[in-house]
Amino acid sequence: MNLLKEFRDFAARGNVIDLAVGVVIGAAFGKIVTSLVNDIIMPPIGLILGHVDFSSLFVSLSGKHYDSLAAAKAAGAPTINYGLFINTVIDFSVVAFVIFMLIRQINRFAKKPGPTTKDCPCCCSTIPLKASKCPHCTADIKPA
Repeated sequence: MNLLKEFRDFAARGNVIDLAVGVVIGAAFGKIVTSLVNDIIMPPIGLILGHVDFSSLFVSLSGKHYDSLAAAKAAGAPTINYGLFINTVIDFSVVAFVIFMLIRQINRFAKKPGPTTKDCPCCCSTIPLKASKCPHCTADIKPA
């Protein structure tokens, strides 16, 4: 029973719940980015490159020619799906860039704590910022 109580306490901590929420939101965000890449970014790129549909680019390892990836899969032919790989790389790049921008903004708005200590001008010892007398050399410190 002690193990169960320990697990409940662990799961009830804010960090675990925050992580769970982050995973769920991340999964939903991943679906949005995948749709963005497959449905919005890749079609114009394919059009520019001569009406190429990246999701249908593959190499059949069986030596036979198939008109589509679906036909090769239906025949059970081994394939290298490099078009889907290109889509996945672009998908990852978009997600990584968005996360980078998000973390960059969070770091920009996070308040950086100011200094809490200063050096004594007489003995160079580290003293509290609000100190008016150095505890090491007893010199009077002018307020900053």
